[in-house]
Amino acid sequence: MAIDSDYAKQMSTQLATYEVQSSLDRLNRNETNYKAQRDALSSLRSSLTTFKSAITKLNSSTTSMLTNSATMSQEGYATATVGTTAQAGSYDFFVERLASKQQVAVQGLEDGSLSGTLKLDGKSFALDGFATLADVAKAINETAELGVQATLVRSNGEVSLVLTSEESGAVNAFAYELNGSQDNVVELSKAQDAQIRLGGKFDVDDTGILLTSSSNTFDNVIDGVSLTVSKTHKEGDTPLNVNIDQDKAGTKAKAQTFVDAFNTLMSSFDSLTASGSESAKRGTLAGDSSVRSIESRLNGLLRTDFGGTSLINFGISADRNGKLAIDTKRFEAAVAANPEGFEALFTGKDNLLDSIDKTVASYTSSTNGMLKNRMDTLDMSLRRIDEQFENLQQQYDTHYARYLKQFTSMMQTMQSMEQTFGLFG
Repeated sequence: MAIDSDYAKQMSTQLATYEVQSSLDRLNRNETNYKAQRDALSSLRSSLTTFKSAITKLNSSTTSMLTNSATMSQEGYATATVGTTAQAGSYDFFVERLASKQQVAVQGLEDGSLSGTLKLDGKSFALDGFATLADVAKAINETAELGVQATLVRSNGEVSLVLTSEESGAVNAFAYELNGSQDNVVELSKAQDAQIRLGGKFDVDDTGILLTSSSNTFDNVIDGVSLTVSKTHKEGDTPLNVNIDQDKAGTKAKAQTFVDAFNTLMSSFDSLTASGSESAKRGTLAGDSSVRSIESRLNGLLRTDFGGTSLINFGISADRNGKLAIDTKRFEAAVAANPEGFEALFTGKDNLLDSIDKTVASYTSSTNGMLKNRMDTLDMSLRRIDEQFENLQQQYDTHYARYLKQFTSMMQTMQSMEQTFGLFG
């Protein structure tokens, strides 16, 4: 009988595999379970982070839930920025003057033949100390405290040094002098303030309220309203009417953003914690108490009173599936009746958005968040699984070597016996 090494290897493989099969199955099950849990927790953390970003954006110090708007009776004269403190009202304005910068041109200058002294706000520039006009302009531009910009304008072979104040308004005008005279200096524009009149008659003193600004923007000209003008009226024009009122659509859109973000998060919870049925797959985190507690805490905040009111008072409630919906009629009526309460419910320290933000952060934090801690624990378990796989491989190798040795020895013995029997045949 010849020794069949392939047969010995095949049998050794089968028997060695049988020795470790139960442990291998257990490790594979645990690895699959740990990886599924980790992927599910990572997905939940991503959903919570996306939700938190939406909440943080709504709760920004530069935004608010309550939106007001300004409607203009005429286009082109002005634009308005309306804040949450603006009160409803109607105002008539005349735009009498736009703000402008001071601009002068120093004429009759040539490269290589510069002479005299230019004084700007008391600072002297000896022109014959510069090789070119470009050097003069550069020196002026590099003198920051002047508040003046210099550039060169060329026409028909002549060069002018044009000086412009950096900011508009009378307060930003600059003094200039060339060789003690004004002979070679042309005033292109004066520094002046923008001027608007609230009420009264166009350009008639002692009527209405005259308002001025060094720029074309009148900050907080009415409580919560800033106006930027861009075009002036003329004698006989009708005034610009600015009507301030609640922006119902804008306010509801922000509330809808909150509702949509919350519902998207709940859909993620539903998928990951589904109990399963004949037609639906069981969620990886089904029955997970710590994950359920996150959902419970968030739902609890939605039912909590903040500033003496809650979401339900503004027509925002959950349906049988736990998803939020807005009753438009109730919402608009409640916001119109209590706009301050609506704003206070959502924004401000420790109110709804802030409380949700802090709650979610306790789960999603990259340093000590609950989800990170659980994922780290699963990572550690997976590393242990890898070590156990390595140990099991060593056990398999040991079993295989032992069985291969035994089969080879047995086959050698059988071969020897056959040879011995052959001697007596």
